[in-house]
Amino acid sequence: MDELAVLVCDDSLMARKQLIRAFPEGWPISLRQASNGLECLKTLRAEPADLLFLDLTMPEMDGYQVLEALHRLNIDVPTIVVSGDVQDAALDRVMALGALDFLHKPVDPEELCASLRRHGFYLKPQASVLTPRLDGGPVSLRDAFRELTNVAMGRAGALLGRVLGVFVELPVPNVNMLEAGELHMALADARNGQQVTAICQGYIGEGIAGEALLLFHDSDLNDITGLLGREVSSDEERLEVLLDLASILIGACLKGLFEQWSGQLAIGHPVLLGQGEAIEELIRDSVRWKRTLAVEISYSLEGLRTHFDLLLLFTEDSLPRLAEKISYLMGDEA
Repeated sequence: MDELAVLVCDDSLMARKQLIRAFPEGWPISLRQASNGLECLKTLRAEPADLLFLDLTMPEMDGYQVLEALHRLNIDVPTIVVSGDVQDAALDRVMALGALDFLHKPVDPEELCASLRRHGFYLKPQASVLTPRLDGGPVSLRDAFRELTNVAMGRAGALLGRVLGVFVELPVPNVNMLEAGELHMALADARNGQQVTAICQGYIGEGIAGEALLLFHDSDLNDITGLLGREVSSDEERLEVLLDLASILIGACLKGLFEQWSGQLAIGHPVLLGQGEAIEELIRDSVRWKRTLAVEISYSLEGLRTHFDLLLLFTEDSLPRLAEKISYLMGDEA
């Protein structure tokens, strides 16, 4: 087989390394990479590719938009989508947009090899060929944790979509190391005085601990209970619905994180922080640490104005263990 020109498009260096590390040995390819959809299109215009690996959740231009643009611009490149969004609707949409195949993150080397064989891109290893690997330097804690969260939120979003019967639009997770005061100001500024209901769940496992906050905008609560098909006639019944939903979403996201590094996890019961209050009032006493690794995920429901925010707040003492877990996942490359 002649050498194939392969382009990998993903905004995460960790994701690109994990994917390329899964490429079969003896696969004769030349390798290029792009960190977002716009860069992907620019690269393809400059030089065609024989195969494109494409992420879905990216800044600038997401994978759905790339697939649409490829069709609009008459750029013919076989595309395998590799994504943490595991909703059935995501699979249906990318296949309708012309994708060749859909693989879940983190990609399994055997599934990847099977896909390449199925579509005629890899027939047998060539002993004399050294498959290119990506250097790119070390993966930062922020980039790595954003990618781990991307996979976890995809699993949680799929579960949420099944529960509510809607397509959940997934964002690029926002990961920052913040002082407690900075977190308060950032949240207050982002919500702009909106009234919210906040639910908190603590978690701990293998030296990693923190709290998860789920913020529901009060104007959206009736939509949420309606999607669940629950008739709510009192504040107590509405709170019960929200606590159930919080337990599902927080639990799925945290388990999705810990499963990636084969970690054990214990999650506390969801607790109501407050209802109908400004966010700065609700979280004033909830964050007890000076510094925190803050992960923000803003879920939106397609076709509705409904959205809610999930915040994962890891204690500063958890950072060394998180770094160890990420180093383990990346092998010697981290």
